[in-house]
Amino acid sequence: MAPPQLVANYERLKAEVVNPRADQKTIGQLLTQLKIALTEARLLIPGSNSSLEDLVLTRDVLELGAFWSVRNKDIPAFDRYFSQLQTFYVDYPTQLPPSPREYPLIGLNLIRLLTQNRIGDFHTTLETLPPNVLGENPFIQHPVHLERWLMEGSYNKVWQEREAAPSEEYKFFVDSLMKTIRREIASCEEKAYDSLPLSDAMSLLFFTKQSELMIFAQERGWNVNPSTQIIHFARKTEEKIEIPKQKIIVNSLAYAKELEQIV
Repeated sequence: MAPPQLVANYERLKAEVVNPRADQKTIGQLLTQLKIALTEARLLIPGSNSSLEDLVLTRDVLELGAFWSVRNKDIPAFDRYFSQLQTFYVDYPTQLPPSPREYPLIGLNLIRLLTQNRIGDFHTTLETLPPNVLGENPFIQHPVHLERWLMEGSYNKVWQEREAAPSEEYKFFVDSLMKTIRREIASCEEKAYDSLPLSDAMSLLFFTKQSELMIFAQERGWNVNPSTQIIHFARKTEEKIEIPKQKIIVNSLAYAKELEQIV
Protein backbone atom coordinates (compact mmCIF):
# COMPACT_ATOMS: atom_id res chain seq x y z
CA MET A 1 0.00 0.00 0.00
CA ALA A 2 1.09 3.59 -0.63
CA PRO A 3 2.59 5.37 2.42
CA PRO A 4 0.18 7.72 4.28
CA GLN A 5 2.25 10.83 3.46
CA LEU A 6 2.16 9.96 -0.24
CA VAL A 7 -1.63 9.62 -0.12
CA ALA A 8 -1.91 12.92 1.79
CA ASN A 9 0.18 14.75 -0.86
CA TYR A 10 -1.91 13.12 -3.58
CA GLU A 11 -5.12 14.46 -2.05
CA ARG A 12 -3.52 17.89 -1.71
CA LEU A 13 -2.48 17.79 -5.38
CA LYS A 14 -6.03 17.02 -6.49
CA ALA A 15 -7.34 19.93 -4.42
CA GLU A 16 -4.74 22.33 -5.82
CA VAL A 17 -5.41 21.34 -9.45
CA VAL A 18 -9.11 22.27 -9.24
CA ASN A 19 -8.41 25.46 -7.30
CA PRO A 20 -8.61 28.42 -9.73
CA ARG A 21 -6.28 30.43 -7.49
CA ALA A 22 -3.72 27.67 -7.12
CA ASP A 23 -0.05 28.56 -7.46
CA GLN A 24 1.44 26.63 -10.38
CA LYS A 25 4.81 26.54 -8.65
CA THR A 26 3.24 24.81 -5.64
CA ILE A 27 1.65 22.23 -7.93
CA GLY A 28 5.03 21.61 -9.53
CA GLN A 29 6.66 21.09 -6.14
CA LEU A 30 3.91 18.66 -5.12
CA LEU A 31 4.39 16.70 -8.34
CA THR A 32 8.13 16.45 -7.72
CA GLN A 33 7.57 15.22 -4.15
CA LEU A 34 5.01 12.69 -5.33
CA LYS A 35 7.22 11.31 -8.09
CA ILE A 36 10.07 10.85 -5.61
CA ALA A 37 7.70 9.13 -3.15
CA LEU A 38 6.28 6.90 -5.90
CA THR A 39 9.79 5.89 -6.95
CA GLU A 40 10.76 5.07 -3.36
CA ALA A 41 7.56 3.03 -2.94
CA ARG A 42 8.30 1.23 -6.24
CA LEU A 43 5.00 2.37 -7.71
CA LEU A 44 6.19 4.57 -10.56
CA ILE A 45 6.92 1.38 -12.49
CA PRO A 46 4.10 -0.96 -11.40
CA GLY A 47 4.83 -4.57 -10.58
CA SER A 48 2.89 -7.71 -9.75
CA ASN A 49 2.52 -6.67 -6.09
CA SER A 50 0.95 -3.27 -6.88
CA SER A 51 -2.63 -2.96 -5.67
CA LEU A 52 -5.45 -1.55 -7.78
CA GLU A 53 -5.61 1.55 -5.55
CA ASP A 54 -1.88 2.17 -5.92
CA LEU A 55 -2.03 1.82 -9.70
CA VAL A 56 -4.91 4.29 -9.96
CA LEU A 57 -3.13 6.75 -7.65
CA THR A 58 0.08 6.58 -9.70
CA ARG A 59 -1.80 6.97 -12.99
CA ASP A 60 -3.69 9.97 -11.61
CA VAL A 61 -0.48 11.69 -10.51
CA LEU A 62 1.13 11.18 -13.91
CA GLU A 63 -1.97 12.42 -15.74
CA LEU A 64 -2.22 15.53 -13.59
CA GLY A 65 1.49 16.09 -14.16
CA ALA A 66 1.03 15.86 -17.94
CA PHE A 67 -1.72 18.49 -17.93
CA TRP A 68 0.30 20.71 -15.61
CA SER A 69 3.26 20.50 -18.01
CA VAL A 70 1.18 21.75 -20.94
CA ARG A 71 -0.28 24.62 -18.91
CA ASN A 72 3.27 25.64 -18.00
CA LYS A 73 4.54 25.13 -21.58
CA ASP A 74 7.05 22.52 -20.43
CA ILE A 75 6.93 20.18 -23.42
CA PRO A 76 9.86 17.90 -22.42
CA ALA A 77 8.05 17.28 -19.10
CA PHE A 78 4.82 16.47 -20.99
CA ASP A 79 6.73 13.97 -23.13
CA ARG A 80 8.14 12.28 -20.00
CA TYR A 81 4.78 12.09 -18.24
CA PHE A 82 3.03 10.74 -21.33
CA SER A 83 5.76 8.15 -21.88
CA GLN A 84 5.36 6.90 -18.29
CA LEU A 85 1.59 6.72 -18.72
CA GLN A 86 1.91 4.24 -21.59
CA THR A 87 2.53 1.46 -19.07
CA PHE A 88 -0.90 2.10 -17.54
CA TYR A 89 -2.75 2.66 -20.81
CA VAL A 90 -1.19 -0.24 -22.72
CA ASP A 91 -0.34 -2.88 -20.08
CA TYR A 92 -3.35 -2.44 -17.77
CA PRO A 93 -6.30 -1.60 -20.06
CA THR A 94 -8.69 -4.08 -18.43
CA GLN A 95 -7.35 -4.22 -14.87
CA LEU A 96 -7.78 -0.49 -14.21
CA PRO A 97 -11.04 1.50 -14.38
CA PRO A 98 -11.20 3.83 -17.41
CA SER A 99 -9.61 7.23 -16.90
CA PRO A 100 -11.50 10.30 -18.15
CA ARG A 101 -8.12 11.92 -18.83
CA GLU A 102 -6.76 9.16 -21.13
CA TYR A 103 -8.19 10.29 -24.46
CA PRO A 104 -7.67 14.01 -23.82
CA LEU A 105 -3.98 13.23 -23.20
CA ILE A 106 -3.73 10.94 -26.22
CA GLY A 107 -5.26 13.72 -28.31
CA LEU A 108 -2.73 16.20 -26.97
CA ASN A 109 0.09 13.82 -27.82
CA LEU A 110 -1.29 13.40 -31.36
CA ILE A 111 -1.10 17.17 -31.90
CA ARG A 112 2.37 17.12 -30.37
CA LEU A 113 3.38 14.58 -33.04
CA LEU A 114 1.97 16.89 -35.74
CA THR A 115 4.06 19.80 -34.45
CA GLN A 116 7.14 17.57 -34.81
CA ASN A 117 6.06 16.44 -38.31
CA ARG A 118 6.05 12.82 -37.07
CA ILE A 119 3.22 11.77 -39.37
CA GLY A 120 4.19 8.09 -39.25
CA ASP A 121 3.96 7.98 -35.45
CA PHE A 122 0.70 9.94 -35.66
CA HIS A 123 -0.95 7.25 -37.80
CA THR A 124 0.59 4.41 -35.78
CA THR A 125 -1.04 5.87 -32.65
CA LEU A 126 -4.39 6.14 -34.42
CA GLU A 127 -4.20 2.48 -35.41
CA THR A 128 -4.06 1.45 -31.75
CA LEU A 129 -7.37 3.18 -30.91
CA PRO A 130 -10.79 1.50 -31.06
CA PRO A 131 -12.90 2.40 -34.13
CA ASN A 132 -15.67 3.99 -32.03
CA VAL A 133 -13.12 6.30 -30.40
CA LEU A 134 -11.72 7.34 -33.79
CA GLY A 135 -15.16 8.19 -35.09
CA GLU A 136 -16.80 9.76 -32.05
CA ASN A 137 -14.32 11.00 -29.44
CA PRO A 138 -13.91 14.81 -29.76
CA PHE A 139 -10.42 14.73 -28.23
CA ILE A 140 -9.26 12.39 -31.01
CA GLN A 141 -11.33 13.92 -33.80
CA HIS A 142 -9.67 17.30 -33.23
CA PRO A 143 -6.10 16.19 -34.17
CA VAL A 144 -7.48 13.97 -36.96
CA HIS A 145 -9.07 17.04 -38.56
CA LEU A 146 -5.89 19.06 -38.07
CA GLU A 147 -3.78 16.42 -39.82
CA ARG A 148 -6.21 16.17 -42.74
CA TRP A 149 -6.22 19.93 -43.29
CA LEU A 150 -2.45 20.13 -42.97
CA MET A 151 -2.09 17.54 -45.73
CA GLU A 152 -4.56 19.51 -47.87
CA GLY A 153 -2.77 22.79 -47.17
CA SER A 154 -6.03 24.22 -45.74
CA TYR A 155 -4.24 26.33 -43.15
CA ASN A 156 -7.26 28.58 -42.61
CA LYS A 157 -9.19 25.54 -41.36
CA VAL A 158 -6.33 24.69 -38.99
CA TRP A 159 -6.58 28.21 -37.58
CA GLN A 160 -10.36 28.00 -37.26
CA GLU A 161 -10.11 24.65 -35.50
CA ARG A 162 -8.12 26.31 -32.74
CA GLU A 163 -11.30 27.99 -31.50
CA ALA A 164 -13.08 24.62 -31.57
CA ALA A 165 -10.44 22.98 -29.37
CA PRO A 166 -12.03 20.62 -26.82
CA SER A 167 -9.87 22.05 -24.00
CA GLU A 168 -7.58 25.01 -23.34
CA GLU A 169 -4.50 22.76 -23.34
CA TYR A 170 -5.15 21.92 -26.99
CA LYS A 171 -4.87 25.58 -28.00
CA PHE A 172 -1.25 25.67 -26.84
CA PHE A 173 -0.24 22.87 -29.20
CA VAL A 174 -2.30 24.32 -32.06
CA ASP A 175 -0.49 27.64 -31.52
CA SER A 176 2.79 25.75 -31.77
CA LEU A 177 1.56 24.17 -35.00
CA MET A 178 0.61 27.60 -36.34
CA LYS A 179 4.16 28.86 -35.74
CA THR A 180 5.43 26.14 -38.07
CA ILE A 181 2.76 27.00 -40.65
CA ARG A 182 3.61 30.72 -40.47
CA ARG A 183 7.27 29.98 -41.18
CA GLU A 184 6.28 27.96 -44.25
CA ILE A 185 3.95 30.69 -45.52
CA ALA A 186 6.55 33.40 -44.84
CA SER A 187 9.16 31.51 -46.89
CA CYS A 188 6.72 31.35 -49.82
CA GLU A 189 5.89 35.04 -49.50
CA GLU A 190 9.56 35.99 -49.59
CA LYS A 191 10.01 34.07 -52.83
CA ALA A 192 6.78 35.17 -54.49
CA TYR A 193 6.62 38.89 -53.61
CA ASP A 194 8.91 41.89 -53.29
CA SER A 195 6.46 43.55 -50.91
CA LEU A 196 2.99 43.23 -49.39
CA PRO A 197 0.56 45.55 -47.58
CA LEU A 198 0.55 44.98 -43.84
CA SER A 199 -3.15 44.07 -43.90
CA ASP A 200 -2.58 41.35 -46.51
CA ALA A 201 0.38 39.93 -44.62
CA MET A 202 -1.70 39.80 -41.43
CA SER A 203 -4.42 37.81 -43.20
CA LEU A 204 -1.99 35.42 -44.90
CA LEU A 205 -0.10 34.74 -41.67
CA PHE A 206 -3.23 34.49 -39.46
CA PHE A 207 -2.24 37.29 -37.11
CA THR A 208 -4.99 39.10 -35.20
CA LYS A 209 -2.79 41.93 -33.91
CA GLN A 210 -0.47 44.14 -35.92
CA SER A 211 2.03 44.16 -33.04
CA GLU A 212 2.41 40.38 -33.41
CA LEU A 213 3.08 40.78 -37.12
CA MET A 214 5.69 43.47 -36.44
CA ILE A 215 7.59 41.17 -34.07
CA PHE A 216 7.43 38.37 -36.64
CA ALA A 217 8.64 40.72 -39.40
CA GLN A 218 11.59 41.80 -37.28
CA GLU A 219 12.53 38.17 -36.64
CA ARG A 220 12.45 37.49 -40.40
CA GLY A 221 14.48 40.60 -41.22
CA TRP A 222 11.69 42.26 -43.17
CA ASN A 223 11.60 46.04 -43.68
CA VAL A 224 8.34 47.67 -42.65
CA ASN A 225 7.44 51.16 -43.85
CA PRO A 226 5.07 52.65 -41.22
CA SER A 227 3.91 55.51 -43.47
CA THR A 228 2.93 53.36 -46.46
CA GLN A 229 1.99 50.29 -44.35
CA ILE A 230 4.04 48.11 -46.70
CA ILE A 231 6.33 45.21 -45.86
CA HIS A 232 9.42 44.84 -48.05
CA PHE A 233 10.91 41.38 -47.99
CA ALA A 234 14.64 41.00 -47.56
CA ARG A 235 15.89 39.03 -50.53
CA LYS A 236 19.03 36.99 -50.33
CA THR A 237 21.67 37.82 -52.90
CA GLU A 238 21.64 35.18 -55.56
CA GLU A 239 24.88 33.30 -55.75
CA LYS A 240 26.63 33.61 -59.08
CA ILE A 241 28.15 30.38 -60.35
CA GLU A 242 31.06 30.86 -62.71
CA ILE A 243 31.09 28.41 -65.59
CA PRO A 244 34.64 27.43 -66.63
CA LYS A 245 33.97 28.02 -70.34
CA GLN A 246 37.60 27.75 -71.46
CA LYS A 247 38.09 24.44 -69.70
CA ILE A 248 34.87 23.01 -71.14
CA ILE A 249 35.88 24.01 -74.69
CA VAL A 250 39.34 22.42 -74.34
CA ASN A 251 37.90 19.20 -72.94
CA SER A 252 35.24 19.05 -75.65
CA LEU A 253 37.86 19.47 -78.45
CA ALA A 254 40.07 16.80 -76.90
CA TYR A 255 37.09 14.44 -76.68
CA ALA A 256 36.21 15.11 -80.35
CA LYS A 257 39.80 14.32 -81.47
CA GLU A 258 39.73 11.01 -79.60
CA LEU A 259 36.46 10.09 -81.33
CA GLU A 260 38.01 10.84 -84.76
CA GLN A 261 40.99 8.60 -83.97
CA ILE A 262 38.70 5.73 -82.98
CA VAL A 263 36.72 6.05 -86.22
